[in-house]
Amino acid sequence: MKNTPPDILIRVSDLVTRFGAQTIHDGIDIEVKRGEVIGIVGGSGTGKSVLLRTIIGLNTPAAGNIEVLGRDMLHATEAERREVERRWGVLFQDGALFSSLTVAQNIEVPIKEHCHMPERLMDEIAACKIGLVGLPESAADKFPSQLSGGMRKRAGLARALALDPEIVFLDEPTAGLDPIGAADFDQLIRDLKTSLGLTVFLVTHDLDSLFAICDRVAVLVDKKIRVRTLDEHMRDDHPWIHSYFHGPRGRAAVAAETRWRADHPAPGAR
Repeated sequence: MKNTPPDILIRVSDLVTRFGAQTIHDGIDIEVKRGEVIGIVGGSGTGKSVLLRTIIGLNTPAAGNIEVLGRDMLHATEAERREVERRWGVLFQDGALFSSLTVAQNIEVPIKEHCHMPERLMDEIAACKIGLVGLPESAADKFPSQLSGGMRKRAGLARALALDPEIVFLDEPTAGLDPIGAADFDQLIRDLKTSLGLTVFLVTHDLDSLFAICDRVAVLVDKKIRVRTLDEHMRDDHPWIHSYFHGPRGRAAVAAETRWRADHPAPGAR
């Protein structure tokens, strides 16, 4: 994997993942550009979360190459891996917060792991991240069990942002949220991507999220991956892809995004 352009932050090539005799991915190729939001979708069992977990090193592939931020992750030393891990953040499903720690303490976990700084400064960073994701100041001293599902996801996102990452991996961030909560979370991701210059790797099944915030979409089908714009996927005649994007939920998502764009015209548009 030589001469990766500087605008490519994630490059996966010829990736094969297996669990026992079952092959999940058979030769996947995907590149993620700096500053984009890329959505990962697919049917049940296609390995959406497996792909995310493989990229961040929680699953070992059977074959292939993974490069993140210019580093060969499958052959990196421990020090090299830690250096890259400081530059990404991960939000797992339901936040995956430590139940025995407060929200502020959860946010401080990656800071303590990768940095050496006074407790007071860590508290200030935690407070900043809590405000950044739209949580009230009072959330800092609450435990995960005292939070709603939406608040837990925001707290998990605050932890993912603790080290000011360049890349954020999100695993089903709107799963379990009501439509209003999901739309609010999508808007939060949209705003953070713009204000912080984030690159977002988004695993989701939520069509509304795809139309609201994604620049490109990668569809896992037939153990392969198709990376295209939404418009290109809408013209794809693959049976699953056509059913997914043209079914009732797909049509509703298109209509919702059309209404949103009408209410939020681009700067300079008439």
